[in-house]
Amino acid sequence: MASERTLAQLMSLEGKTAIITGAAAGMGSATARRFAEAGADLILLDINKEGLEEVKRELGEEHGSVMTYKVDVGEKTEIDTFWASLHEDAPEILINNAGIFPFKEFLETDEVFVDHLMGVNLFSTYWMCQHFIERLLKRKKGGAIVNVSSIEAIIPLKDDLAHYAITKAGVAALTRSLSRDFGRKGIRVNAVLPGGIKTEGIKDAYKEVFKDPGLLKDGYHFSSRLSLGRMGDPDEIARIILVLASEMSSYMNGALVPVDGGFLSS
Repeated sequence: MASERTLAQLMSLEGKTAIITGAAAGMGSATARRFAEAGADLILLDINKEGLEEVKRELGEEHGSVMTYKVDVGEKTEIDTFWASLHEDAPEILINNAGIFPFKEFLETDEVFVDHLMGVNLFSTYWMCQHFIERLLKRKKGGAIVNVSSIEAIIPLKDDLAHYAITKAGVAALTRSLSRDFGRKGIRVNAVLPGGIKTEGIKDAYKEVFKDPGLLKDGYHFSSRLSLGRMGDPDEIARIILVLASEMSSYMNGALVPVDGGFLSS
């Protein structure tokens, strides 16, 4: 019975292996740190190999093993190659965190831009989930997927993000569909919906504020809706991802969990 297990046992990832995409920085690296602390063996993916190696050096092997792979998850062929290189034993946990956050006016977007964004933000999650679930079903073993969507999937944050919004809405829809399809097979699929988090991407966006007064106005309106009165830290997302990946959330499936400083409730 779950009620007979201690809190530490429910939170522990000892003996489990987790794949984390976009693990070189931001929410991905924060998640890697928390998962290592919980005892998981880690398989970290990112297009930034140097960043991955820095995370690996920081983690060491005090809690578990750390393997890194340079993978452009926006390219299905690279995803396929990555999975083909893994041992047949599928990891028990998949965290689809990789994503990009470019501003672009809707009428200025073109096919190349949108295709790239869809590849990185949505299709990568789709193909990673497909490989992961296929491996689990072959082994007749359960597992957990946590996808990173966004509050942008629910309410637009600002202008010039329609392209981003549809990718994150797609991640939310995929999460709920897969949870229904595979929940009875012991595979739980949930998603977090981060709000304003101080990642490298957001910091880069801040630099654009001084070039466009309209962005300053957008920033003010966004901040005014944060009932906690501040931006979030990547680790505050990582903690919730850990809960969703662990037995702490054993009766959660198909959930979309906002972690947004109160934005959606304001």
